[in-house]
Amino acid sequence: MLTGPKSTQRKARALRRQLTLPEVMLWQQLRQSPAGLRFRRQHPAGSYVLDFYCATRLLAIEVDGAVHDLEAQWHHDLARDSWLVGQGIMVMRVPAREVLVDCGAVVDRIVVTALARVDIGAL
Repeated sequence: MLTGPKSTQRKARALRRQLTLPEVMLWQQLRQSPAGLRFRRQHPAGSYVLDFYCATRLLAIEVDGAVHDLEAQWHHDLARDSWLVGQGIMVMRVPAREVLVDCGAVVDRIVVTALARVDIGAL
C-alpha cells in the first residue's frame, strides 16, 4: 500500500480541510465511486500528497491550478511524477479550469483512464 511518513500523513489530513473549489467539485463526484472505482482525497505517497488516488488502479489525479505554470512548481511536479511512475503509479493531470467548466467530462475521462488500467485488487 502506498503511504508516507507521519509528517506527510499529517500534511494530507490538514490539506483535506483546505480543498480548492475545483478539488471540492471533483471530490463530490469521485466520492460517489463512479463505475465502482474508489478514490481517496489528499492521499500521502512518500513525501508527497496526491490530490486524488485510486489504489486499485494505481492512478493519481492531480488538479493543476495557475501555480503549476510557475517554473519552480513545474520542476517539483516533474520530480514528483517521476517518483510516482517509479512506484508504478500513473499520474493524470487535470487543469483546474476544466473542472470548473465541465466537471462531468473530467470525471468521465478519469473513469475511462482508470478502467483502462489493470485492477490490482483482482490480482
